Amino acid sequence: MDMKSLRLILLKRDSSERIDRAANELAGLLNSHPDTELLTVAVIEDLDPATLDGSEVAVVLGGDGAIIRACRQFGKHQVPIIGINLGRLGFLADLTPGQFRARFEEIRTRKFDVVEHLMFRCTMTRANGEVTSWLGVNEVAVSAEATLQMVEVALSIDGAPVTTYSCDGLIISTPVGSTAHSLSAGGPAIRQDLPVVVVTPICPHTLSNRALVDDANRRFQLELPSARTEVVLVIDGQIRVPFQVGDRVDFEKADVTFKLARLAGHNYYSVLEQKLGWSGQPRYSADD
Repeated sequence: MDMKSLRLILLKRDSSERIDRAANELAGLLNSHPDTELLTVAVIEDLDPATLDGSEVAVVLGGDGAIIRACRQFGKHQVPIIGINLGRLGFLADLTPGQFRARFEEIRTRKFDVVEHLMFRCTMTRANGEVTSWLGVNEVAVSAEATLQMVEVALSIDGAPVTTYSCDGLIISTPVGSTAHSLSAGGPAIRQDLPVVVVTPICPHTLSNRALVDDANRRFQLELPSARTEVVLVIDGQIRVPFQVGDRVDFEKADVTFKLARLAGHNYYSVLEQKLGWSGQPRYSADD
């Protein structure tokens, strides 16, 4: 029996000349094969969600940030993503355009694994009862709007108070996001397929306050006992909203997952080594 045509969409980070040129080249490749069907080429935010119906793969051109934006655009209709990076090696977008072309036969014949990753739902309930919710991939962060200002953030898990952090900020991260802002703040690198959440204080003013790892099925709640300065909530480094005394932020596992299409040979630790510049153990001569 003949294999059904692979149906794809091609999403662009933006419409810059460089991105458009790369997208046109990839679209030409996809359209040149009778057993691949390119449904649409669009800037991420211009994607018509109806196009996701029947699409097996989304090729996202740009980088890790573009992939995160695409996931939010997909909403409840997540499809597997192949990320193509035009800059430095990404944790999520780990193929160059040349590598995509070289391995297109594997993609065309579906010789890839779909790996599912944790996504989160962040809900802010304002003091006046107004509720806003966002879908995310990496993390939520709380910090002072002004630089060099301390904030106090109260953390509860499943309704039970944990502690109040005095710090420069606080990050709640998924495993995918653990190698982003959380890692730079001293949090651990978590393997991407683990069902856990990391809470990482930024420059805590109490030395005993360290990163906390807990079950992703729990509900994490943040509040501000007081605020001496304006505080902001940041979702995936891309959405910024004011966070005020009396507001409540709930961080919970989403009911959808972030799906990545991985080709054979992908190794999480190899990417870590390249991205983070790990050099391994020092080498000693026999005379040392």
